[in-house]
Amino acid sequence: MDQGNGVRPMDVRDAEQVGELESICFSEPWSLPLIVSGLNSRLDTYFVYEKDGKILGYSVVRILADEGEIQRIAVLPAYRRQGIARKLMDAMMIFARKRGVCAVALEVRESNEGARNLYISYGFRQEAVRRGYYHNPAEDAIIMWNRRI
Repeated sequence: MDQGNGVRPMDVRDAEQVGELESICFSEPWSLPLIVSGLNSRLDTYFVYEKDGKILGYSVVRILADEGEIQRIAVLPAYRRQGIARKLMDAMMIFARKRGVCAVALEVRESNEGARNLYISYGFRQEAVRRGYYHNPAEDAIIMWNRRI
């Protein structure tokens, strides 16, 4: 069911487009089998942003007890800075709140200022650094939390 803003829960029929999006957006993309298996996880919920039959962005939130973790959020480069990531964030945060989540964590590349600013606008704050977490290229991960969703 579309939320009226282009965001809807992901369906297995979206997997191929999401796999292509992964390859474009991440230096270490998730495989198509991993994406498909995630759709069957009781912990993970996938959302897509679709316009005119094309998946322009997607996100994944994992919920375990009263905590959540943003696993992925990606938007095709040509469609960035148009509010798509914000719509996906809204969907994940609303979903988490409805399931009784009290706090949400995420990790982000240290150099990804655009994403970090988006997360800060949602109340996330840096709490830790994982040195050398990312590869290709090597980079630290910033661990951020919003403990008051």
